[in-house]
Amino acid sequence: MPKFDITLISPERAKAMLTEYKEQRKNSVPHLEHPGRYILPDYKLTRRRAAFKIVKHTFLTPHYKSYVAMDSDNGHTLWFHNFGSLTEALFWLETGLKMSDTDSHSNYKEWMVKHTAEIETFKDLLRERKHKPGAKAKKKAK
Repeated sequence: MPKFDITLISPERAKAMLTEYKEQRKNSVPHLEHPGRYILPDYKLTRRRAAFKIVKHTFLTPHYKSYVAMDSDNGHTLWFHNFGSLTEALFWLETGLKMSDTDSHSNYKEWMVKHTAEIETFKDLLRERKHKPGAKAKKKAK
C-alpha cells in the first residue's frame, strides 16, 4: 500500500463528488461527505460556458492517459486539476505545487526521486485496476 493518502476512484464517484460540491456551494459553510484526495484515471475535466456565457458547466469526459486530481482534504472545498501524468497528479496532491512551480524546500525532480517507490506502487495499483477480469465484462454489458 502506498504511503500517500490518495485514493483511485471511479467515474461514478467523481461525478457524485462534483455534484455534491456544486450543491454545497450555496451553503455559507459547506461540508463535503467524503473529504480526501483522489485521482480519477483516464478522464479529464472540461468546462463549457452556457446561458450567454454566464453559467460555467463542468463535465468529466473520457480521455486516455489523462488524470483528474481532486483534493477536498479540508472538507469544505473541492479543488481539481487535469494532469497528463500520474506522477504530476501525485505531486500536486502531496505538495500543492504544479510541475513548473518552485519552492524553496522542494521541486518536482527532487520530489520524484525521493518518492520513486510510492509512485511505482501507484502505477502498479492502476495497472491492476485496469487489468481486472471483471472490468471488460462490465464495459461490454453496458
